[in-house]
Amino acid sequence: MRSVGLKTLKNKLSEYVRLAAGGETVLVTDRDRVVAEIVPPRSGRATPLADALLADAVREGWLAPPLLVDPRPPPRKPVMALRDLLKELQRDRDDR
Repeated sequence: MRSVGLKTLKNKLSEYVRLAAGGETVLVTDRDRVVAEIVPPRSGRATPLADALLADAVREGWLAPPLLVDPRPPPRKPVMALRDLLKELQRDRDDR
C-alpha cells in the first residue's frame, strides 16, 4: 500500500493508476489526511466503458436495473400469422 499527496498525484497520475491496475492500493492524502483510495478493480468487473456508464445511470436513478435476471430473451409473440404477412406483402407489391 502506498500513499501520495494530491499535488504529486496530479503530476504522476498515470503512474499511480498503473500501480492500482497492478494490484496495489494507493491512499490519496491532503495535508496528511487520507481523502481517497485508488484500488485495483474488483474481480469479475466488466472492463467496457459502456458497463461503467450504465452503472452510473443506475446510481443516478436514470435507469432501473431489471427485476428478473434471465439470460434468455423474452418470448416473442408473432405480430401476425405468416399467411397474413405474405398476403399483405403481395398486396404491397401489386400496388406498384
